[in-house]
Amino acid sequence: MTDTTAPLAPPPALTCPKCGTGLADAGLATCPECGVELGAGPPPPLPTPLSEDGAPPPIPAPGSGDRPDMPVLGGIPAGTPAATTAAPAPADLPVEKCPQCGGTIDTDGYCTQCGASRPDPRHHVEEAPTAWAAGVCDRGIHHAGNEDAMALWAEGEAAGRAALVVCDGVTTAQRSAEASEAAADAAVGVLRGARSTGVGVAAARDAALGARLDAAADAASGAVAEVTETLVAQGMSGDSLPSCTFVAAVVEESVVAVGTVGDSRAYWFPDEGEARLLTTDDSLAQERIKEGADRAEAEKAADAHTITRWIGVDAPDHTPDKTVLEVDAPGWLLLCTDGLWNYASSPDELGTQVRSALEAGGGIPLGGATELVRWATEQGGRDNITAVLARLGAGAPEPVAPQAHPAQQSPVEATEAAAAEPRPAEAATTETTTTETTTTTEEA
Repeated sequence: MTDTTAPLAPPPALTCPKCGTGLADAGLATCPECGVELGAGPPPPLPTPLSEDGAPPPIPAPGSGDRPDMPVLGGIPAGTPAATTAAPAPADLPVEKCPQCGGTIDTDGYCTQCGASRPDPRHHVEEAPTAWAAGVCDRGIHHAGNEDAMALWAEGEAAGRAALVVCDGVTTAQRSAEASEAAADAAVGVLRGARSTGVGVAAARDAALGARLDAAADAASGAVAEVTETLVAQGMSGDSLPSCTFVAAVVEESVVAVGTVGDSRAYWFPDEGEARLLTTDDSLAQERIKEGADRAEAEKAADAHTITRWIGVDAPDHTPDKTVLEVDAPGWLLLCTDGLWNYASSPDELGTQVRSALEAGGGIPLGGATELVRWATEQGGRDNITAVLARLGAGAPEPVAPQAHPAQQSPVEATEAAAAEPRPAEAATTETTTTETTTTTEEA
């Protein structure tokens, strides 16, 4: 092997600083020629590096920055970042409370009192884009995660324009939480940007609003397809591909257009008059109801929540069924998942709960949605729960003093309390998406 290492240069010659006599040993205490103590004189100067033309290089001025990697006495090296505001000390940061015991969540994400980990932010979500529309999406009790999702947009101090979307991910499908969130966000992004209302006649208006809903469902399907592509790229494809339900509402002042795929629902509860279910489920229970079966009995069947249409790459058709409602009197629009309506399916039954929730929640959408989620949790919370309320046909609701709730608990606290209480046996609610080649089971 050839050694290409350059030889070391010889050390500089040692001389007496007084007489210049050469010194053979660096350890000598005195010069053998003149006797001077060798430690008394100044040390020999270091050799000066020369430039290419043989001249010594100029000496940089202090602080000139020619050596930005070195500290310069009397100056700031070039390239030194500008001073920034120091990060707040830990004592200045907001204190995060533990939802389990009320203790403090430490910076490592765990409660210093009971040790519980910081909850997933998807477990409980609240949105209130305007004073007249708001929603709450909650994990419930029995599910480890939250596969429901909502996306809301609204403008105007009173009922003006809004786009409201709710999706329920198929629990046993892969990446269902990602699918529902992606679908809801994509759909509301399309709906909030569309403004076409036809040429002024009802038929043209309805067609224009319906086209918006079709485009929103297309966007939702495309978003779920992207989630699926990521899944396949990771080598985790299978029969249970990402999928979700879909219900959306477009509000244009006194007109509401609703579109649905699956079994998430929309209801209309006027202040005076008959409550209405605005959507028709795509489910085996609904097929039996069409054949004459009693609704209550059909919805208790083991396969009642088997859905026949959904949003996903393996869906047979994702074109939403559409309904247009002309609002001629004040009332409340509700969009929800089966985690809510499963405990009160008929418009009259659910309408009773909506009125109670609004009274307990101060008469405003967010308070009412919060109380609806609390109520569903107290019924067992077997599924994720989403409730979106919008006040239509009147000005923005004026807050009133809410009725005192017995426990004064948040939905998250109510979830934990309800989980500890024994409850009567409930009918299993299992949701399945079915085609000729694919079967995916969702426990609602």
